[in-house]
Amino acid sequence: MRFGALTCLAVSFLALPIPTVLEAQDQTVIFLVRHAERADDVTGEAAMAKQPEMAMAPQMMSDDPPLSEAGMERADLLATMLRDGGITHIHSTDYLRTRQTAEPTVEATGVDLSIYDASDLKAFAGELRSAPGTHLVVGHSNTTPGLVEALGGDPGTPIGSLEYDRLYLVIIGETGIRTVLLRFGEPFPGS
Repeated sequence: MRFGALTCLAVSFLALPIPTVLEAQDQTVIFLVRHAERADDVTGEAAMAKQPEMAMAPQMMSDDPPLSEAGMERADLLATMLRDGGITHIHSTDYLRTRQTAEPTVEATGVDLSIYDASDLKAFAGELRSAPGTHLVVGHSNTTPGLVEALGGDPGTPIGSLEYDRLYLVIIGETGIRTVLLRFGEPFPGS
């Protein structure tokens, strides 16, 4: 899978606000993303054409699947987008797919990976708020919107089961909290 023009668009769009966002000293900037595509998902237009009912409900073959090739490409794209963004903290749940999504950004930035427990999002949101800097948080479709909300942001609509292109930017500063919803890489088949 190639990201082509969408990659350029996402990288160009995301590259513009980062320096501006990071100029203010007394703020916390948090990028939140669901892990990239799993190896055992039924994904893409071909899957939707063959079995539309299955394309909206991924088939799980493992409790802890790795990323697919498309997922690895998306993780690499995320690292490319964020490597010069001043990332100071990288957080992931302790699942293979979330760690693999974070790993290219860890390598690109030299920032250590910190594992967090998604079972208490309010407590983790408090930890994020008390650690100024620029964070990347890799989670899941059922936890990432809840964490955005726990931070005081607006998560928007629920994340679809095959939606991997959503990237939240939550900015917590003296004047309040802003939420920006970005898209990157191959678009969600249902959009």
